[in-house]
Amino acid sequence: MTPFFAFSPAQPLRPLPDLIPLRIPVPIGDRNEIGMNSDAPFHSMTTDRAQPLSTALTTAILPIALLTAAMIGLGFLVTRVLPYVWPFTLEDEAVRALVATRTPTWDRASDIVSLLAYIPGLSVALVGAVALMRLAFHRWRESLFVPAAFLGQLVVFLLTSRIVARARPTIPQLDVFPPNQSFPSGHVSAAVAVYGGIAVVLAMHARRTGHAVAWWVVLLVIPVAVAISRVYRGMHYPSDVTASFIAGLGCLWILQRAMLRPAALETSHES
Repeated sequence: MTPFFAFSPAQPLRPLPDLIPLRIPVPIGDRNEIGMNSDAPFHSMTTDRAQPLSTALTTAILPIALLTAAMIGLGFLVTRVLPYVWPFTLEDEAVRALVATRTPTWDRASDIVSLLAYIPGLSVALVGAVALMRLAFHRWRESLFVPAAFLGQLVVFLLTSRIVARARPTIPQLDVFPPNQSFPSGHVSAAVAVYGGIAVVLAMHARRTGHAVAWWVVLLVIPVAVAISRVYRGMHYPSDVTASFIAGLGCLWILQRAMLRPAALETSHES
């Protein structure tokens, strides 16, 4: 009797088939979102995972670092090279002229306007923007754009203000803040990033050009009002708040290119 495990020499063993690359099923929508090809094998996923980090580095982190360097250079130019060149020679006079118009009513009004760019006002705007954009657009891209713009300008402001270390105007000041952080204005750059960021998203999704322009006009009124109030309250020179617009708008431009696409292309891509 032949054992059950015996085999005949006339029947050689067949070679095992080639191993098939392991594939993980991924929904079609998610493939498009993470940049995967529907036929991509498992071993290519390592490259796919490294791609977002490389993209973030080249499209957001490095540009913001360059913007920070440019702001520091601009700060040194304004405070070390050009203080005795027109129109910078007029800054003290401009600040004192605005301070001369102070009244209790304008003091209260400027305080209320400044609150829009303080942590409480910005927090309400950020939370509201994230929640409403998530509900309106059913994705996180637009919702995260505004907080990212705020964090980007915060990095630029903190590094620039500490390195440039410009003294605030030598006049009676209505607020109490560190004395050597006048350039640029963190409140103005934050207002540009947050309220301007909301305007960017709403303008991208506007159906008409007039509506897009209207969103920009309405929401940029807030940073302009904040800039005037900060000079009025004796906290900054005009060049400080002007530089803040450069920092805030620069962060919006960088992160819009990194995180957002035109609304029409986005709709057709995800439909």
